[in-house]
Amino acid sequence: MPSKKKNEDLLLDGAAMPNLEGGLADVPEETVPVAGLLPPYIEEPVEVNPGQRKTKKKQRKPEDQSEPLESLSLPNLSQAATRPKSIYELKLNDLDRGLSEVEQREWNSIYASFRSRSILTGTVLGADMKTFDVINRDTRETETLTIHSAVLVDYRVKVLIPETELWMPDDEKPAFLAKGMVGSKIDYIILEVDREGECAIASRRMAMMARRGRFFAVGQHQEGDLLTCRVIVVGAKRCTVECQGFDFHMTQRELSYTAIADLREKYHPGQELPCLIKRFDPRAEELEISVKEAYPNPFVGAELRHPIGSRRQAVIAGKYAGGVFCNMPDGVTCLCIYSTQLSDADFQTGDTVILNIRDYDYDREFIFARIVTKW
Repeated sequence: MPSKKKNEDLLLDGAAMPNLEGGLADVPEETVPVAGLLPPYIEEPVEVNPGQRKTKKKQRKPEDQSEPLESLSLPNLSQAATRPKSIYELKLNDLDRGLSEVEQREWNSIYASFRSRSILTGTVLGADMKTFDVINRDTRETETLTIHSAVLVDYRVKVLIPETELWMPDDEKPAFLAKGMVGSKIDYIILEVDREGECAIASRRMAMMARRGRFFAVGQHQEGDLLTCRVIVVGAKRCTVECQGFDFHMTQRELSYTAIADLREKYHPGQELPCLIKRFDPRAEELEISVKEAYPNPFVGAELRHPIGSRRQAVIAGKYAGGVFCNMPDGVTCLCIYSTQLSDADFQTGDTVILNIRDYDYDREFIFARIVTKW
């Protein structure tokens, strides 16, 4: 029996990743250039002189022209003949006979997703890099392409989701972003199964499309309803969340009423957040959500809790252009300046200070204050 790593490489290098532009498209096995299945020429008799026959080498044309050859990967032909068998060629009862109850349940879920395109949900454990040989459509030369893949393991089976299957079309992200997804909970659909190698290839974008269709088909939602979204990737200034098959890229102002200098200090992949439906259009299949507006606005009633002239305790959240953003315990953000006897070098992000409330900006929902001392 081939080793797991060899089978995994062959599954990726051979039949599972033929169409890198369109993702993991299903390609008939007869179109894959496997050694022994497509000889480069055939022998045809040609008459030269009466009583003498001679053979001439004639180039054979591929029988199936439905799939452009330049979109096919070029595996190592010396190894292609030993690529993993299709799941339909295996006797699954014999292979699964010695599995435990948990392992049997895991494989049954994978088989069901592969056959019926049902949605599975798992947590990203890491990211792998795989190298493929492909034909450039423009130059028609063989090029080496490295693809990042998210890795999921529910119990024992390794599931790979290539970067071409992580994001929706026209919303692709840099390859390294797959590493930032570690810990996130995502939906996926199984595309290929290597039962002997105990690994599989999956697609997140197909699961997102299925999730969208199911969400709009139900039609029981309206603007103002509360939903739950998952945090997928978090950066210092931007965060990607997923809700009902849609990826939303949000800044700090779209996530929280409170100023946050680094989003990674508050949010992390795998976290679930409440969100509010801002716009819902089933006909156009459009959805707009707001994470911030799912919470009460702390600025409402702030003038009663913090009247002008009062002193309040706050924490420095960040600095910008000589100003200081401070957060009070109730979530209200104050835009502050220093008292004349204070120096900016004496204050750092995270320090607790005492503020003197000076004025209110109702349009931007800010409180203007002056820092009078460090607490």
